[in-house]
Amino acid sequence: MKKIMNKLFLSCLKATELIEKNFHVQLSFSEQMQLKAHKMMCDACRNYEKQSILIEKGMETFQKNKKIEIDLEQLKKQINLNLTETKK
Repeated sequence: MKKIMNKLFLSCLKATELIEKNFHVQLSFSEQMQLKAHKMMCDACRNYEKQSILIEKGMETFQKNKKIEIDLEQLKKQINLNLTETKK
């Protein structure tokens, strides 16, 4: 009976692990069902998932903005280099 309960009901530690795993790879059907059942009963894990989604979106935005800044700096350097070469 204990094995069946462990299969059906996740601990919060395992649920948060699956929440994070889901950002990077698709969960198996059984993992999806276990996580869904756990979140139906656990407010803390539902909140954790919402916060994790917000953090992931923020990190994606940060990475996109960082790439744009790097590209702009490289573009400025290239323009300055081209301008100095044409003056010579």
